Amino acid sequence: MKADQFQAPDYYNLDDLLSDEHKMVRDASREWVKREVSPIIEEAAQKAEFPKQLINGLAEIGAFGPYIPEEYGGAGLDQISYGLIMQEIERGDSGVRSTASVQSSLVMYPIYKYGTEDQKKKFLPKLASGEMMGCFGLTEPDHGSNPGGMTTNFKDKGDHYLLNGAKMWISNAPFADIAIVWAKNEEGRIHGLIVERGMEGFTTPETHNKWSLRASATGELVFNNVKVPKENLMPEKSGLGAPLGCLDSARYGIAWGAIGAAMDCYDTALRYAKEREQFGKPIASFQLQQKKLAEMITEITKAQLLAWRLGVMRNEGTATSAQISMAKRNNVAMAINIAREARQILGGMGITGEYSIMRHSMNLESVITYEGTHDIHLLITGLDITGIPAFQ
Repeated sequence: MKADQFQAPDYYNLDDLLSDEHKMVRDASREWVKREVSPIIEEAAQKAEFPKQLINGLAEIGAFGPYIPEEYGGAGLDQISYGLIMQEIERGDSGVRSTASVQSSLVMYPIYKYGTEDQKKKFLPKLASGEMMGCFGLTEPDHGSNPGGMTTNFKDKGDHYLLNGAKMWISNAPFADIAIVWAKNEEGRIHGLIVERGMEGFTTPETHNKWSLRASATGELVFNNVKVPKENLMPEKSGLGAPLGCLDSARYGIAWGAIGAAMDCYDTALRYAKEREQFGKPIASFQLQQKKLAEMITEITKAQLLAWRLGVMRNEGTATSAQISMAKRNNVAMAINIAREARQILGGMGITGEYSIMRHSMNLESVITYEGTHDIHLLITGLDITGIPAFQ
């Protein structure tokens, strides 16, 4: 087992833009990843197993709802701290970051923003501590980029709602204690429901044979006449804007997280290029390798600046959904390109589990698709600058 020798690149001295609290939070997450994630993640990915033993540690470093107020069990941190935590976790593995992202932005966030006081008190502290884990049900077998076309629905039966339908590609589904499920009422209006494991007719079959996010648990949510208590409906927001608001938070976290994966690939390739000799000298001395490495650090630096500025705007409450889309799309594309170039620098060694690059590359193939595909985010920017939707 190789020691984790990661050294984070900071070519433009971005640390000068961070507060002492930001750096403390980031460094604590970085050390935890080195100690707990790096030694076990390659084996977990090879076995296609989610390392559940990491859940307590994720809670301890504040990865579950870091921006949720302390009165509900969160850490009460700002948006830049949240981003930095996601960056460090994804430097370890995108699948582990997905688990934290879902718990924070897609489960805790909607309960905090759209839920009742009773729902907040009942669920948020347990979610923050990792005692309870959650998942988010929006995507359906026939409705991915068009979530508004969902067919999952619920009917008012007087003292409860009756929920029917199915969701797929759901991170955390196989082990989640609760699911935030988006479904249409009898008028066709989308609402969020908190569905709890153990409710009759609610099942979560696991998705197997993945080549990507192998250290993350993925599954389906199936609802067959599930009786959901009326107090489990989140009343403060409805319509498609409700789940999209959650996705804004998650996509923001991804914009930071992808930087972590890119930094790990760059750092691995740089170290390898300095050590690997061909034709009697380190391959880092060849122009083509320097071109790859120079372009990597340039793109990472641009992505860092983009994410930091977006974090400032998130803290101010001024960031738009379209601005978040731009950062998610740009930074994930940047990361996947760097993973591919880094693999080239390592040659044949780049495909082995001795290094993290191939695992990152496979993981990023999911990240570039989920929570808005690369193309859909491009069209979101197009709509924002032209005022003309081009989704159909």
